[in-house]
Amino acid sequence: MIDRSVPRRVLPAPDPRGAATVPAALPVRPRTGRLLVLATVFVCAACGLVYELELLALGTYLIGDSVTQASVVLSVMVFAMGVGSLLAKRFRHRPAFGFGAIEAGLALLGGLSAIALYASFAWLGESRPALVAFSFAIGVLIGAEIPLLMVLIQRIRRQDAGGAVADLFAADYVGALVGGLAFPFLLLPVLGQLTGAMVTGTVNVIVGGGLVLWLFRRDLSRRCRWLLIGANVTVLAVLASATVLADDFERTARRAVYGGEVRVAVQTGVQELVLTGPGTGSPRSLDLYLDGRLRVSGYDEYRYHEALVHPAMTGPHHRVLVLGGGDGLAAREVLRYRDVSSVTVVELDPGVVRLARTDPMLSALNARVYEDPRLAVVTQDAFRWLRGPAADDRFDVIVSDLPDPGITPSTKLYSQEFYGLAARALRPGGRIAVHAGPMSTRPRAYWTVDSTLRAAGLHTAPYSAGGRLTGFAAGPDRTPHGVTDAPPQDWGFVLAARDQDPPLRVDRDTPALRSLSTGSLQDAARDAERTRVPGLPPSTLPHPRYS
Repeated sequence: MIDRSVPRRVLPAPDPRGAATVPAALPVRPRTGRLLVLATVFVCAACGLVYELELLALGTYLIGDSVTQASVVLSVMVFAMGVGSLLAKRFRHRPAFGFGAIEAGLALLGGLSAIALYASFAWLGESRPALVAFSFAIGVLIGAEIPLLMVLIQRIRRQDAGGAVADLFAADYVGALVGGLAFPFLLLPVLGQLTGAMVTGTVNVIVGGGLVLWLFRRDLSRRCRWLLIGANVTVLAVLASATVLADDFERTARRAVYGGEVRVAVQTGVQELVLTGPGTGSPRSLDLYLDGRLRVSGYDEYRYHEALVHPAMTGPHHRVLVLGGGDGLAAREVLRYRDVSSVTVVELDPGVVRLARTDPMLSALNARVYEDPRLAVVTQDAFRWLRGPAADDRFDVIVSDLPDPGITPSTKLYSQEFYGLAARALRPGGRIAVHAGPMSTRPRAYWTVDSTLRAAGLHTAPYSAGGRLTGFAAGPDRTPHGVTDAPPQDWGFVLAARDQDPPLRVDRDTPALRSLSTGSLQDAARDAERTRVPGLPPSTLPHPRYS
């Protein structure tokens, strides 16, 4: 007969592998302790995914090419998690101390990862080594969490290994979901990349350290307890100090990246907008950066926008559609024609339009086009807008003033499907002018744009505009301020039409131009043919080809 007065918790036999399996002496009931461990798994998983997404976002922002950066971060981190799981074996005899130390290290590295990557880019000009190093280190620490938590949850109440693993991974995956949603919808828009990472690290160290120092405090020797208290306090102090100094650091780093005359720095829901140059004087001193890429230089932007717009305005041009171009500079060139009846600008980022309307230097540069009653603005993704009913109103001219095709989020706007939609929005005899990236340094990407336009049923006339005086619209990658050893680049364009080969010329009634003529266009077309890369397949949505 079983004696019911004997306590139900019986010491298990020693584990031949040496893991600590003696039931823990907890300050709470085992059921409550188990729930606290699972809640900690939930929070730590959310923090871990935030670190991962932070590295992905910052790697793409600082380096460019989101596919490459995502592949690097994910592959390195997953590999490192396997390494961390193996290294966790060394802490099986002291799982509580090991878990506490890992969480302190993870909170410190994850919390400071964003600021370290930004500093590496700002002062060293290169952040790839730092990106790989942080991905590996954070992955090792994340990988070591679950094996130690497995030991700790078994210390509370022994259960079959399958059930324990199921509970831990369920909490881990749900926490990852919450972290994945919190990053883009809460942390990034409210706190920004730097402060968001440090707040995440603070939550991480409080929850991880709190679990060990309170729930498993009797498992810790006096020395281990004070070591963990000191480590957690130090991490909290470092993260708190870094949070307080984040704004000063960001201003100093921004000056290192963009130079000393940063006038406006705005993080919209789409990208970072930075205006540099003095607030008074000639608009030629203005520079506009979008996500760190020099998109407009007042010194030579007229060369780009004249070459983009005016060849397409040869022929009927009463109704004009500008895709992108929220800075108003392409629309400025279009509205120089008195017989233009309407211009529709489709811009994804309302922050760019707001800046073009309100900044005195930028609005002077674009001749205050947003005050012209002929201009209408739509803040929407260009691909989605072309698929909608509004695009059924046919246009004589479409100007595609979009970012470089090598920037991964832009590749769908250089696809055969996109150009098919654009061609559908043209009136008979209409033309499309496309910014296709630098021809001289990235000929394969440039001629892929030409091939893609032809695959969409359009006739093309490739050309370029040389004589660049700055790095304006250089390409897909960011370049720190002051770098002067980059090779000179041109601006590559393609003029396309539905019915016949479009003529490359400027009409007699074209407003006075500073850098463009029919002769220069024909010379540019002949020069373009010398760089042609034949036989390139078109870029499509399922198979982008601009890498």
